[in-house]
Amino acid sequence: MIGGASSMAELKITLVKSTNSANKNHCATVQALGLHKIGSSVTKKDTQAIRGMVRSVAHLVTCEEV
Repeated sequence: MIGGASSMAELKITLVKSTNSANKNHCATVQALGLHKIGSSVTKKDTQAIRGMVRSVAHLVTCEEV
């Protein structure tokens, strides 16, 4: 796959900063990823769409391959 993502790869995404003072587009992206509270984590398939979402809110989340 393009971007080094294999078909079985997953990403663990964790919200580490508050969205209180964030741009409303960034808040919507965080919600679309399924994150609600600081410290909450989700596991998503490693796709270009998810990587793009993570890249746009990289200052609010941490991301690691699982």
